[in-house]
Amino acid sequence: MRITPVAQNRAPWFLRPFFWNQRRKYGRVLDAARVWARAPRLFLGVALLYGLIDRRDSPIEPALRSLVTVRVSQINACAFCVDVNTATLAKRGVPPEKIAALAGWRESPLFDTRERAALDFAEAMTRSDAIVEDRKVAALRAHWDEAGIVELAALVGFQNMSSKFNNALDVPAQGFCEIPRGDAGNAATVPPGAHDPLIAQRGHATDPNGRPEEPS
Repeated sequence: MRITPVAQNRAPWFLRPFFWNQRRKYGRVLDAARVWARAPRLFLGVALLYGLIDRRDSPIEPALRSLVTVRVSQINACAFCVDVNTATLAKRGVPPEKIAALAGWRESPLFDTRERAALDFAEAMTRSDAIVEDRKVAALRAHWDEAGIVELAALVGFQNMSSKFNNALDVPAQGFCEIPRGDAGNAATVPPGAHDPLIAQRGHATDPNGRPEEPS
């Protein structure tokens, strides 16, 4: 990592409940959280914003939120984000074959029209060589009202910020799951630590326990 993570016992008191919650859910504190803790007020704001985006009554259902989050993470080559968010995706009931097909979702029959509309929009928002055309937003209107579209855009925007932050500061994967190969269209999965360019760039760690739900 390019920034030294804050020691858990040196974090400001108001961040310690977040760390406690991460230990309960993951079996450890996330490295990304300890890096964010170098700017504790920013970390608090980011954590609260994520909690609102990923709340239970969001108009974007949990599995679809995770599909979008992983896809954005793949495009931005964030090993940490792909790792932790893919673990969440699996916990939310998405089968392994669908997770493995996510990078090549356009060619896969496993994704329905609602998922395709959201993923197409998310990719256009994320890629520097693409734009969000009117037709992509029109496709969303078949599934969500304007508030729902705003929520989806917020989710994609948040994950772009998060994955670019973690990528730029070289936050490594922590070994939460098998990681789908990134944006090359290869739908295979590889174990943490295997010879894969995405993982090799960011590193890996041992398997934790718990259910990812914190900012990533």
